[in-house]
Amino acid sequence: QVQLVESGGGLVQAGGSLRLSCAASGRTFSTYKMGWFRQAPGKERDLIATIRGNGGSTYYADSVKGRFTISRDNAKNTVYLQMNSLKPEDTAVYYCATLSPYSVPPQAQAWGQGTQVTVSS
Repeated sequence: QVQLVESGGGLVQAGGSLRLSCAASGRTFSTYKMGWFRQAPGKERDLIATIRGNGGSTYYADSVKGRFTISRDNAKNTVYLQMNSLKPEDTAVYYCATLSPYSVPPQAQAWGQGTQVTVSS
């Protein structure tokens, strides 16, 4: 089964930018639809972005649309989340996950360990 490891989190000032990475094991990475989720303390884990295996058909939650960009490099088995114009309300633990291909909303199958993003006001 695929293993996922997130990195790139940290402390950033409001208005700043951060890029998260999710490195995947295996040789079938390009077959997986991938997603980024985030979870703030005491809150539900929410889907914020998805991308198909071929890099098309991206989705963004309204809360991040226009500020965040999901991308992938299948040659490197890596998914990225570029986060711009960060707000304090973006503070959360961010997780990447493989997703079932056709369910709506997409269902996570395998999770990374998460990386903390903290945005100061």
